Amino acid sequence: MEPDPKQLQLSMFDSPSDHEQRSLGHAALRRVKSSQILTPASGFMGEYNFTLNPYSGCGFGCTYCYAAFFARDKERRDRWGYWVDVKQNAISVLSRPGQRAKLDDSRIYMSSVTDAYQPVERELRLTRGLLEIMADGHSPKLVVQTRSPDVTRDIDLFQQIESNGGRVQVNVTVTTDDEGVRKTFEPSCPSNSRRIDAIKAVHDAGIQSCITLTPLIWVSEIESFADRLINTGVRKFIIQPFKFTHGKFVAQTREGALQLVAGLLHCPPDAGVIEREYMKRYERDRHHLKGVVAENHLWLGEERDGFAPPF
Repeated sequence: MEPDPKQLQLSMFDSPSDHEQRSLGHAALRRVKSSQILTPASGFMGEYNFTLNPYSGCGFGCTYCYAAFFARDKERRDRWGYWVDVKQNAISVLSRPGQRAKLDDSRIYMSSVTDAYQPVERELRLTRGLLEIMADGHSPKLVVQTRSPDVTRDIDLFQQIESNGGRVQVNVTVTTDDEGVRKTFEPSCPSNSRRIDAIKAVHDAGIQSCITLTPLIWVSEIESFADRLINTGVRKFIIQPFKFTHGKFVAQTREGALQLVAGLLHCPPDAGVIEREYMKRYERDRHHLKGVVAENHLWLGEERDGFAPPF
C-alpha cells in the first residue's frame, strides 16, 4: 500500500515542534503552519484567482531566482537554495470545505515563489497530497510550473482532474542547452535535457504542456536546440531574456556569472558590454525560434503576456 501523504507530512520530524529543523540533501527543512494555502493572486499572477505554494524557499537554489528576494532577511536571501520551509498543515487546510469550494473553476497557479517538485518533494509528497485533494471530484483550472522531471510522477492526478471537468497545463522551464551554463546558474537543478524529456512525457500523456524558456540564459547550438524542442510535440512556448544588469543574483554569484557569459561572448567582463552583446545573441536566437514556431504552426508567448491564464 502506498504511504498516506498526510502521514508522511507529519512524520518527517521526530517531534511535534512547529519549528524543529532537519535536513534533506543540502537543504535545511523547517516545518511551519500556514493559515491559507490558496493565496489570492496579485501582481504578475493577477489574472489568476489563486497561487498555491506548498513550500517556501527552494532546494534548487537558482542563482538568479527572483523568489529569493521575498525572503524576510538578508541571511535567508544569501542562503537561498539551502533552506526550505514546509507548510506542514497545507493538506489539512486545503481539505476544509470552504477551501475545497474554491477549487472548482478557479484559475490556480502552482507555484509562483517555489518549485512544487523540488528535491524534498520526493520524500515529503506534499504536492501530491494537495493534488489528490484537487483530483477528488474537483475541477480547477490549474497551471503547474516546474523545472523538475519529477512532475511526470503526477500525470495520473492531472488526468483525473481533467476527467472531473477541470483543466491542467504543465509548464517546464528550459533555460539552456549548455551544461556548463546550467551548472553555473542552476547548480542544483536537473539537466535541461531531462526536463525536455519530461515535458514530452507529459505531452504524450495527453496533458496540455508548455515549455517556458524563461529566462533563456544561453543557447550554444540554436538549430539543434530548436529541433529538440519541436520534437517534443509540445505546441506552446514562452520566452523571455535573462536580465544581466537589472537581474538579481543571490549571495556572491553575480561576478562569476558575468565572467562566464563574458567568456562565452568573447567580450570584456563589463556588465554593460555583456548586456549589450548578450541581447544581440538573444535576439538572434529569439528570431530563429519564432521562425521555427511559426513554421510548425505553434504558439509563442513573450514575457508576462505568455503567462496569462491559458483557460
